[in-house]
Amino acid sequence: MTAPDWIAVDWGTSTLRVWALGREGEVLATAVSQEGMSGLAPADYEPVLMSHVRTWLPETAARSVPVIVCGMAGAKQGWKDAGYRQAPCAVFAGGEMTRIPTRDARLSVSILPGVCQMEPADVMRGEETQLAGLAATLGPVDATVCLPGTHSKWVRLEGGRIAGFRTFMTGELFSVIAGHSLLRHSIAPEGENAAAFAEAVEDMLADPAGLTGALFAIRASGLVGKADGAAARSRLSGLLIGAELAATRPQWDGKPVHVVGSGALIDAYASALETAGASPVREDAEALTLAGLKQARAAMLETQS
Repeated sequence: MTAPDWIAVDWGTSTLRVWALGREGEVLATAVSQEGMSGLAPADYEPVLMSHVRTWLPETAARSVPVIVCGMAGAKQGWKDAGYRQAPCAVFAGGEMTRIPTRDARLSVSILPGVCQMEPADVMRGEETQLAGLAATLGPVDATVCLPGTHSKWVRLEGGRIAGFRTFMTGELFSVIAGHSLLRHSIAPEGENAAAFAEAVEDMLADPAGLTGALFAIRASGLVGKADGAAARSRLSGLLIGAELAATRPQWDGKPVHVVGSGALIDAYASALETAGASPVREDAEALTLAGLKQARAAMLETQS
């Protein structure tokens, strides 16, 4: 393979995605692994990256290949703290990237900053790159964006800028409750029940203050034989996502919502929004991440010209 013009990297908490890209932005090669930030020390990042890109690099250091990284590699516990930009702010960081010294001279690594918000206090790291990719598609418009995940984000875009955002620990709460609480005895490790999910979403939209009581009722229903493990799992998911929708109602009520994700998670959020009467617009997370990283590359070239 011809050496790439540059390399794009999305380094998440649990997953690493790498793309080799040509001069016109075409994808020449890809790599995916489970070598996320949570399992790495700062000294591990360059060796891990090299294990995936070594065959893509030129044989000599006559030309270093630019590497643009987004995500948790820029966290305090990551490769190097890349800091935050403060919202309200542009979706894209421009020239505010952090350069990383490398042992291999064929690499020229830069990490994108995250975004913080002072009131109410909040942070994001990685999602801002997806927002840059989305804004490149939508243009300078007002939009509501939901980015589901372990910690889901709800973002207000105004004129294509990040006006504000809020984070919910919905995914993490699901994992903790399903795996470590009393409800673990009632919840199946897999399976789904669409009716139980939709009913739970509706219950939370009607009475979000009743969440903790509704959670215990999952256990009680199992004990008296009114629900199986798959239905209990779907009900737990519906209650937590429904509570999130109840808290964000002003952002989605009567408006389209761009839901960024993939697989079962985006399906769950889109289904919950439809149950609530909203209009979800599905957006592919990986495609938006790469589009956002391409925006970063374009800005880098602009500063060099």
